[in-house]
Amino acid sequence: MRVDRGLCDVVTAAGVVRADTEFVVPRDPLKVVCTGDWVAVDPEGGDPRYVRTILPRRTAFVRSTSSKRSEGQILAANVDHAVVAVSLAVELDLGRVERFLALAWESGAQPVVVLTKADLVPDPVALSHLVDDVEAGAPGVPVLTVCARDGDGVGELAALIGQGTSVLLGVSGAGKSTLANALVGEDMMDVRATRDMDGKGRHTTTTRNLLPVPGGGVLIDTPGLRGVGLWDAGQGVGRVFSEIEEFARGCRFHDCAHDAEPGCAVREAVEDGELPPRRLESYRKLVRENEWIVAKSDARVRAGFRQDWKRRHAEARAAGEAKRGRGPWRPAPPH
Repeated sequence: MRVDRGLCDVVTAAGVVRADTEFVVPRDPLKVVCTGDWVAVDPEGGDPRYVRTILPRRTAFVRSTSSKRSEGQILAANVDHAVVAVSLAVELDLGRVERFLALAWESGAQPVVVLTKADLVPDPVALSHLVDDVEAGAPGVPVLTVCARDGDGVGELAALIGQGTSVLLGVSGAGKSTLANALVGEDMMDVRATRDMDGKGRHTTTTRNLLPVPGGGVLIDTPGLRGVGLWDAGQGVGRVFSEIEEFARGCRFHDCAHDAEPGCAVREAVEDGELPPRRLESYRKLVRENEWIVAKSDARVRAGFRQDWKRRHAEARAAGEAKRGRGPWRPAPPH
């Protein structure tokens, strides 16, 4: 249910017990005990009781840490729904939503976007436009509006995530703790007001806590995230930008970077108005970031990316010379 510096709260048939994690402290930060894990713990009678092993995980929500060591950080395990809370008290950041969704899809969970503090947008037309904007960038993802203080939309969300494990994610000030309290039915999490000057929140949740939901299922509330770095989320990025992946099937080259290559169906879709330029730019940014983090932790992948970059550079230069009449253009052979 919770992990605190070498100790954790574990739910057993006899109730909640406190257990030491001394015997399950691996060097790999992605294999540490995390909220949502199933573990084997010493039988009753031991003092202290120890966690002896961690059972295999079905899913895991992982982000890249802000350190320079290229490490991943696991935020929640065995999650069925990844609920991304987005506050309507500040300007909508679609790029950040796409980033959260890429990690959510990669985790193996079903993403859900919840637009919180919907009472701050009283105009139903304006609210519907905001929902449409998010839905356009979140294919296959339910998008709900909620006012947790008044209870509006809470029942719909509870029904959607019931009978499973859900993790609540978002930046500080997104209204996660208020939403968690509304779903649980009591004030389990501390709540503080956001700053008036910029709408940013204060870190009221400092640990990841697993809370039972009365209607069914459990909810993992998490601290506000300052950074949402990708961690080997290539498939997740593809799910978020599924329309770009579909357009890319029509590109002349299977490894088209959708930049300067001839016969790029993705750029044609932008020129024809079928694909918003913002979506393509966001896609490129997340792909580059994901490639960088993967290459930083894998020397073989890093060498492959370097070869791809050299080949693409040579193709673009040759295409430019051919366009200026300096000779025929031929694509470089695949490596």
